[in-house]
Amino acid sequence: MKILGIETSCDETACAIVEDGKTILSNVIATQIPFHKIYNGVVPEIASRKHAEWIMPVVKEALKEADLSLDNIDAIAATNKPGLMGALLVGLTFGKTLAWATRKPFIAINHMLGHMYAAHLENDISYPYLGLLVSGGHSIICRVNNFDDIEILGTTIDDAIGEAFDKVAKFYSLGYPGGVIIDKLAQNGNSKAAEFPLPILRGENHQYDMSYSGLKTAVINQLDQFWKEGYPKTNENIAAAFQETAIKILLSRLFRAVEDTGLKTVVAGGGVAANSRLRSILAKHTEINCIFPPLKLCTDNGAMIAGIAYHYLKRGETSSWTTTASPRIQAFKRGLLRQHKP
Repeated sequence: MKILGIETSCDETACAIVEDGKTILSNVIATQIPFHKIYNGVVPEIASRKHAEWIMPVVKEALKEADLSLDNIDAIAATNKPGLMGALLVGLTFGKTLAWATRKPFIAINHMLGHMYAAHLENDISYPYLGLLVSGGHSIICRVNNFDDIEILGTTIDDAIGEAFDKVAKFYSLGYPGGVIIDKLAQNGNSKAAEFPLPILRGENHQYDMSYSGLKTAVINQLDQFWKEGYPKTNENIAAAFQETAIKILLSRLFRAVEDTGLKTVVAGGGVAANSRLRSILAKHTEINCIFPPLKLCTDNGAMIAGIAYHYLKRGETSSWTTTASPRIQAFKRGLLRQHKP
């Protein structure tokens, strides 16, 4: 089965065609970074307008790259949550309309489940495993029982890790997107230049939870307090010290979950899964089988949407024409993250 997947949850207009949930026939992504760069962040209204402008050309390019026509497509999928409401509606409405006009099945996809599935596109992974979903909007440690059955063990109680990267980069005028720039700067910096405090979250319900607001405040407003004498306050050193602490917060919770659950396979997904420091540290922990998506599948893309949609279609589940978009997901803090049948 060949499925066309559309992703427009934030600032990438993406479309891909995937065969049988594994083989990527095309994967087209039109990024809006140049339009949001001057604002040091995504402007929702601009994102929505660009999606509306680019969605048709991107879908056509995906079909051309795969050397297929719509007649060869078995089903159409699109992201419907979570994300920017206006941006979601563009892709969802286009996807439903295209499916209705061509009389093909339509499947609405949870964006976060798509990110968790991205690594499956190039790897054979058995369930269950521990999932690490890290992006600008989410920091989640979870137990993944199936492609649409995720039990959230811990999450951030305030800022997401990617959000902290972006805000620190914006304050120091490092550029946009902040996560990518800080990662590059940190490679030429000294992570020992500052020793930022780690959050202390007490209570049984917070054993896997994270917090990044304190770190963000320390780096932005209290840098002198934690800076070590003898190290120059260069952007490279600030980036390295901040990044080291941010990753340490994340991994301390992940390693605790590995020990408590006994699950030795960890699968990462989301934009921060592309971070080189995160990858290098986990690569050294040979007792854990850590699987990352390729870099091109860490950012928002249509391949993860089309890939996971195959499994819904295989199970006989499709979405109704009344399916709408939602900027949030249910059971976010803790519990089950499932794709409920429409």
